[in-house]
Amino acid sequence: MYTQTVLIALLAAVAEARFGQEQGNGAIAAISALSDLGQSGQAATLAGGSIQFLLAAANPCGKLTQADQIVAELGTSDRAIAAARGLVAAEQNFNPFVVSIPSICSDPTLPATAALRGVVPLIDPAVGGQDIENANSKTSVTTPFSADGLSVAQVMVAQGFSNFTAVDLAGNKVAASTLGSSASSGTTSNNTAAVAVSSSPAAVATPPAIACGGTTLTTVTRAATSAAPAATTPAAAATASTSTASSGTGAAGTCTGSGSTLLCTAPSVGSGAVTNAVTGNFGGFVASTIAGLDFGLCVPTMKFEPGLDNRATTEFTFQAQDPLCNKGQEEALNPAIIANRIHDQLTNVCGANQAAKDAAAAAQTMITNLGTRDSTTADAWNTALGFAGTDLNPDKAPVTGLVGHV
Repeated sequence: MYTQTVLIALLAAVAEARFGQEQGNGAIAAISALSDLGQSGQAATLAGGSIQFLLAAANPCGKLTQADQIVAELGTSDRAIAAARGLVAAEQNFNPFVVSIPSICSDPTLPATAALRGVVPLIDPAVGGQDIENANSKTSVTTPFSADGLSVAQVMVAQGFSNFTAVDLAGNKVAASTLGSSASSGTTSNNTAAVAVSSSPAAVATPPAIACGGTTLTTVTRAATSAAPAATTPAAAATASTSTASSGTGAAGTCTGSGSTLLCTAPSVGSGAVTNAVTGNFGGFVASTIAGLDFGLCVPTMKFEPGLDNRATTEFTFQAQDPLCNKGQEEALNPAIIANRIHDQLTNVCGANQAAKDAAAAAQTMITNLGTRDSTTADAWNTALGFAGTDLNPDKAPVTGLVGHV
């Protein structure tokens, strides 16, 4: 009995020592050191709250959302970005008596902050292939890998390491060997819930331009055949042949025209009116009033309200209005954080065309140059993308002195 007790104590000591080494990249200390940024006490709270995401039982996607929150609350200075990257790269503990390989997040929308994407984590030295991954991790904190449309798990696979279990936000697990290393590859992401017309995550990640929520937006040229389109998913509809008849109806929507050039009205597959516990009220899909801007499945508007995410009723923050744009991102004091999130989602989830993505990038630069953090900022963003007059307070939060549309 005494021997067993001593053995258990030794194992606990080893585990405790290992957890200390996992923070050897200084992630927690670096976050705590940002006490001069944000509001008083925010850095300390974020540092203390980040520890839980390095524990064995934590969902690996948790530390990515926490890293986004660090940037949202403490800003985008080089120090804040470095600290947030450190958390993304920090090694997460795992119980070697239960599993022999680590768990890595497979959600391609996380982290949402562009400056944090492409960073990969350290892993336990006992894991096979650790030399490759740990070298990659050290490189990525200063020179992130390409990560457009990829999860952290996929980036790791693309860089030569796959000895891990991929875990999505809901906790679903698959072997890394089942993942691809490109944006069109299947993942364990729950993005399929956002678009009912497809059961394929890959199809949702790259929907065609015509799948944009019920509004006639673009002319699509396809090969003429004798059959009307019969595709059953957005991905298939994007490559389906169309009829030479003057009109036709299929999964791609209602098409009118002649020959192989048809004007297509997409089916209502975009976000409908919803009330979400995190994002509040969203009125549903509307198209941009600016010709040529196709935002795909999404409405890229921003709101500016008090009391979001349990903040004080006198504290205003920014948030994406469309839950599909907002997935994986909380509200933020800095509008640039929300603008960046929306811009990323246009590629990751929405299926926006290049003109829309370029417009969003230009709008990001615009609001950064404005330097404002009030309702006029959200108004400027919405107007630049063709959504002038958008209600900035769709949840009708009690406000006083709010400039703009309430």
